[in-house]
Amino acid sequence: MRRVFGITGWKNSGKTTLTEKLVAELVARGWTVSTVKHAHHDFDIDKPGTDSFRHRQAGATEVAIVSGRRWALMHELRGEDEPTLDEILARLAPSDIVLVEGYKREAHKKIEARRLEAKDRTPLSANDPNIVAVAADFTVEGEHLPVFDLDDTKSIADFVERSTGLVAQTK
Repeated sequence: MRRVFGITGWKNSGKTTLTEKLVAELVARGWTVSTVKHAHHDFDIDKPGTDSFRHRQAGATEVAIVSGRRWALMHELRGEDEPTLDEILARLAPSDIVLVEGYKREAHKKIEARRLEAKDRTPLSANDPNIVAVAADFTVEGEHLPVFDLDDTKSIADFVERSTGLVAQTK
C-alpha cells in the first residue's frame, strides 16, 4: 500500500510552498518522499533545440534522458487521455510517502491550503470529504476540520505522519 497525502487549494493558495516545506521536513525526519504535481496548462520540461526535444518533435512517444546525477522520462500523450493519478503513482519508485499537489477531485486524504491572496477563497472542504485539514495564513472561523497556520510546517508534518500511519512505521 502506498501512502499518499495531498495538498490542494485554489491558484496562489500556497500549495507549492507548503509542498516544498513538507518535503524538506519529512526528509529531515528520515522519510523518503516522492511528489506528483498536477499542471492544468500546457507545460514542457524540455527546451527547443535539445536532443531530447528533437527526439519528441520527430515523433517519439517516450524519451528518457539519463546522466550520472538524474534521469527523466517524458511521455507524449499524442491523443491519449491524461493518465489517472493511480497510473502515475504506479510508475513511481517505492517511497515512504507520496505528496500530491493539485488533483482536487481525487479521493485521497488532502490538506487544503488557503491564503488571502488566493485566486478564490471559497472553501473546498465544504464539498470534499477527502480534505482532512486546512492550512491558512489567516484566522479560519467555523471550520469543522483541524486548522493549521500555513507556516507551521512541523505541526502539519506531524498531522501528515499521523493521518497516513507513517509515524507508526518502523524505520
